[in-house]
Amino acid sequence: MSTKPDTPLDSESSFSSPRREFFKQSTVLSALALKSGSVTKAAEEQLDEKFADAFEKITVNLEVNGIKHSVKVEPRVTLLDLLREQLDLTGTKKGCDRGQCGACTVHVNGIRINSCLSLAVTNEGKAITTIEGLANGDELHPMQTSFIKHDGFQCGYCTSGQIMSAVALVKEGRTQSPEQISEFMSGNICRCGAYSNIVKAIQEVKNSQL
Repeated sequence: MSTKPDTPLDSESSFSSPRREFFKQSTVLSALALKSGSVTKAAEEQLDEKFADAFEKITVNLEVNGIKHSVKVEPRVTLLDLLREQLDLTGTKKGCDRGQCGACTVHVNGIRINSCLSLAVTNEGKAITTIEGLANGDELHPMQTSFIKHDGFQCGYCTSGQIMSAVALVKEGRTQSPEQISEFMSGNICRCGAYSNIVKAIQEVKNSQL
C-alpha cells in the first residue's frame, strides 16, 4: 500500500504543531506569573491598609459646641470631614472642598475658618463651634432668626456657612456699611443670589446690638 508523500504544507504543519504547543505553554506560564504577582501585590496592599489603620491614626482632643471629644483620625482628614463623618454634625456643608465657597465655615476659638482647608490634627485642644452650636436649645441665635425674617436663603445649602460668617463678621466690627458687609462676606457664595437679603439680615443684628 502506497503512502502519500508529505507536501510542503504538511511538512510545515508537522513543525508548527510543537511550536504552537510551546507558545501555548509559555502563555499559560506567563499568565500564571502575572496573576501570582497581582495576588501578591493585592495582599501587600491589604496589609498596608491594616498597618495604616493600626499605626497612622492620631488621637485628637477638641471641644465641639461645648462638648469634649477624643477621636482618632488619619493625618490627612480635614476638620470638615471629622465633623460630618465622625461626629455626625452635618449642618456644616461640603461645597467646593477647596476653600472657595464658604459653605463649610465654622468658628475655631472664635475665629471663622473654612473647615475644608484645616486638618483635624491641627485643631488639637481648640474650641470649635458649628451651626448646631449657635442656638440655645429651641431658642435660635439672633442671626438665625434674622435670616429667616429677611429671607436670606433659598435652597439653603450655603446658609449654615453664611450664618457662621455673619456672626463672626458682627464680632469683628466689619458691618459699618452694606458695602463693607458685602466685601467681608464675599468668601461665602450664594448660588441662588440672596445677597441683598443676607446683608439686611446682618444689618438688623448689628443694629440691635447698638
